[in-house]
Order: sequence, then structure tokens, then C-alpha cells
Amino acid sequence: MNNLFRSLAGVNYRIWFLGAIVSNVGTWMQRTAQDWIVLTELTHNNATAVGVTMALQFGPQLVLLPVTGWAADRFDRRKLLMCTQGAMGLLGAGLGIMTVTGVVQLWHVYVFALLLGVAAAFDSPARQTFVGELVDARNLSNAVALNSASFNAARTIGPAVAGLMTAAVGAGWVFLINAVTFAAVLISLQLMKKDQLNPQLRSSRRGGLVDGFRYVRRRPDIMVILVMVFLIGTFGLNFPIYTSTMASTVFGKGAGEFGVLSSIMAVGSVAGALLSARREKPRISLLFVGALLFGVGCLIAAVMPTYWLFGAALALIGLFSQTLMTTANGTVQLATDPAVRGRVMAIYMAIFMGGTPIGAPIVGWVADVLGPRWGLGVGAASGIVAGAVGVYYLVRWRGLRLRVRGGRPAFVLEEPETARPEAAAA
Repeated sequence: MNNLFRSLAGVNYRIWFLGAIVSNVGTWMQRTAQDWIVLTELTHNNATAVGVTMALQFGPQLVLLPVTGWAADRFDRRKLLMCTQGAMGLLGAGLGIMTVTGVVQLWHVYVFALLLGVAAAFDSPARQTFVGELVDARNLSNAVALNSASFNAARTIGPAVAGLMTAAVGAGWVFLINAVTFAAVLISLQLMKKDQLNPQLRSSRRGGLVDGFRYVRRRPDIMVILVMVFLIGTFGLNFPIYTSTMASTVFGKGAGEFGVLSSIMAVGSVAGALLSARREKPRISLLFVGALLFGVGCLIAAVMPTYWLFGAALALIGLFSQTLMTTANGTVQLATDPAVRGRVMAIYMAIFMGGTPIGAPIVGWVADVLGPRWGLGVGAASGIVAGAVGVYYLVRWRGLRLRVRGGRPAFVLEEPETARPEAAAA
């Protein structure tokens, strides 16, 4: 097994990977169809309504933070995932039946988005940290990157299929197919060899989330990642709004072309995830570079004059954003004590996804009032500001300085690894 796919040497990770990619295809199909019917069938091109749907779906990550991280550290993660995945499958089936029968209204989509968000709030930290039970510590970074590659490979297929199916037979059937795909994850969890899992140290304390916050507060490296993830997750990663409004309002395209844009972006995301998988361990400097390039990519996309040039810019954004998020996820997991990893990852996911209730309605409003290109401008600003935060960390904690060497100016880090505050805290 070559270095890129080394995590697949383990049977449990192979089983998980295959089940996850099937389910991820269904998830992307549902997201694409849901955003499209909210924008074009249940409203009259109202980007704010898409933003509200996103806010309801991702808001529970933040609201339920006191219990979701504790649950991931306290309970058997495999069994917890079986519960959450089963619940999301039933919710997808319910929304599909209502849509196929023609009774669905906008408020119904809002309710289902909220309930899916509640299930996902418990699912996310458990799923993120469960990877640590499937591989050993030296392969954790590779496994995280391959998970991202799987998620985004599905993104190349799901949106395009969803767009075509929505145009041909309606969004309801897309939702029903998504419900069926959750069976793949449930089967994979059942087939795993339990004696080959690597059980993590579990917490026995109730209300232990405060320990997670205390731990993070002592870690400048994790703190800077959380600030950057908040900025980009809140104001930058609102692509259902960007792509749907650009496709329909600016370029005059339909559901099929909207789905293709998401798939084009996913091609870049897969490339970013596979490049991350090749590295032995994540490098925090890539996080800062990725943030700056993400901002630049959004600026380029905002001024593209044609549909296909806009799609090409989305592929670049996918590459930069996936480098950024895979590096952030892997760095936080590897740097965190396993005893509090579930709580720290719950904080991470709450900040990453929980900022959507703030950012998505704002970006949707900007797209409605000033135009979709200005909405992308908000995303560009988030990447540039996040990159600046990262540079501040390097200057403050790592001694980043501009020095002249051999007659050429160069940036150097003057603080060794062992001198950093986070090294002492670990």
C-alpha cells in the first residue's frame, strides 16, 4: 500500500471508507436538491431563504455544544454513529415523501433542516474522532485527509446527479435516494472487526466541556486555528448561496448547471485532500497560506464573466479550501490529548459549522441586495482576514521575522518547536 493510501491497509478503515463514500454521495445529492428547491420552487430566487435553511441545519452544532462533545468522549462512538446515521436516514425519507406527494412547503424544509442539524451535531464530533479508533496515531493525519477526499469525491458525483434528477423527476426522489444511502454506513459499522478497533480513553465526567475550553485556552496553536476556522466557516464557505445565485441570477442557468458547478468545485477539493494525504503530518504554515489563497480565489471567482470561467475559479477555490480545512482538522486532532479529543473536536465543529447561522443569512442578504458577486466578496474578505490572523500567530508565537540571507530577503521562524507555549502545554 503506497504512502498516499496507507490507511486503507487496515480492514476497518477500508470498510468505513467504502460505506462513507456511498453515504456522502447521497448527502451531496440532498444538499444540492434542497438548496435548489428553496431558491427556485418554494421562493422566487430568495437567497436569504437559502441562508436561513443553512442556518437551521448548522446552528445546532453551536447550541448543543455542551452535550455533543461530552457524548463523543463518553459513549461508544460506533454505536452513537449508528443512532445518528439512522436518524438522518429517516429524516431524509420523510422530506422525500412530503416532496414527492407535493405537500412540502418552505416551513417544512426549515423544520427538517433543523432536525437534521440536531442529528448532525451529535454525529460530527463522534465521526471525526472515530477515525482515531480505526487507525494508529501515525496514520491519523492520512486517514483524516482520505476522509476529506472521500467526502469531496462524492461531491463530484452527487451534485451533478442531483441537478439532473431534480430537472428530470423532481427533488423528492433525490431525498429518497439519500435516505437509502445511509444504509451503507450502518452496514459498514456493523461489519467492522471490533477486536481490531483502537479504543480511546473515555471521559467519565458529566459536563466536562469546560475541560475542553480550558485545554484550548492553554493552546495558542489550537486557538489560532479555531479563530481562522470561524472566520472562513462563517463568512466564506457559503457555496450553496454563491453557486445557486450565480448560476440562476448571473448566468441564467438551471438545476443541472447548478449541480455541475458544485461538482467542478469538488474536483479541486479532491486534489487538495489527496495532496494533504501524501504528507506525513499536517503543517500549520499550509493553513495560513491556504486561507490567503482561498480569499484570492473568491475574488477571482467574483469577477469571472462567463459560466465556465466561474467554474474554473471554483476548482481553484476547492483546492485551497480543502488544503486549509484538512490541515486544520488533522492538526487539531494530532495536537489534542485523546482524553479530551471529543470535546475539542465538538468545539472545532461547532465553531466551523455553528457560525453558519450568523454568516449564511448575511451573505444571502448581501447577494439579494448587492448581487451574487458581492456575496463572493464577503467570502474573499474572510480568507484574507483569516490569513492575517495566522501571520500574527507566526510573528507572536513563532518569532516570524524578515531576514536578509545571501543578499536575499527571506522569512524565518526564530522560535524552535520545543520553545512554543503549546509544546509545554502538551
